[in-house]
Amino acid sequence: MKAICISESAAGATLVEKELPRPRAAAGEVTIRVRAAGVTPTELGWYPTSHDRNGGARTGAVPSHEYSGEIAETGAGVTGLAEGDEVFGMNDWFADGALAEYCVTRPEWIAAKPRRFSYDEAATVPIGALTAWQGLFERAKVEPGERVLIHGGAGAVGVFAVQLAHQRGARVTATVSGGNVEFVKGIGAEHAIDYRTARFEDEGRVFDVVFDAVGGETLRRSWAVLKPNGRMVTIASDGSASEDERVKRAFFIVEAKRQQLEEVARLLDGGELRTFVDVVAPFAKAAEAYTGALPRTGRGKVVVAVG
Repeated sequence: MKAICISESAAGATLVEKELPRPRAAAGEVTIRVRAAGVTPTELGWYPTSHDRNGGARTGAVPSHEYSGEIAETGAGVTGLAEGDEVFGMNDWFADGALAEYCVTRPEWIAAKPRRFSYDEAATVPIGALTAWQGLFERAKVEPGERVLIHGGAGAVGVFAVQLAHQRGARVTATVSGGNVEFVKGIGAEHAIDYRTARFEDEGRVFDVVFDAVGGETLRRSWAVLKPNGRMVTIASDGSASEDERVKRAFFIVEAKRQQLEEVARLLDGGELRTFVDVVAPFAKAAEAYTGALPRTGRGKVVVAVG
């Protein structure tokens, strides 16, 4: 099968196309015929991409851990799933991803694809929606009426965080680039700040929850607008290596959870939640999708059409 693999060179991690054996589902596993794969550029530099669970070196990893497609094979002991079922989901970060014609996954990492959505649209959902869900509801425990600040409100995670916080009854403020101010207001933000022309801490607002998808200076400045008993959540990759105990407590990595995927699919099919495809790249341009070389709108997720 054709696949995109990570190759280490003097210039760092690069993506190369290879021919690999088609993976087979072992007991308790499922093989997916991949139709579309979502792009998370920062994963090329993450620890699980270059190391296994025991800390050993890992080479030739296949990236793109969220996808949509059809079940091609079920392993022994798998029930409730059948060949041809349309699904979407995300793989564990230490497992190979879906930038290939086939990938192996587990039943608890996938759910039935939203019926109303194309494969490209469905592939934009799992990581972004589950990250927003777990950050807002499991970690921050957002309540109706609370003020929530979402950094990166038009991004792949931010678009779901804005919508889900709004649906929970929170009063949402989002930071975005100028061209996306009206966009985020249209999906649930009460207030939007163009980070290029204004500093959010100068607005005189304080928040019960800050959901940070940007990191760096933006995260450092955000503590000043958090209420004394407020909750900070960050998913920015630089948070994992921070020496600041506050950041360590605020940082988390999303986990694949089937029940949450099923609820997200229900919301999507019911029109209560929307997803946004920034650009669809052909398989031949997968490397460009990761390097940011493709023209973008800055709204939602980049997707690679696999097959």
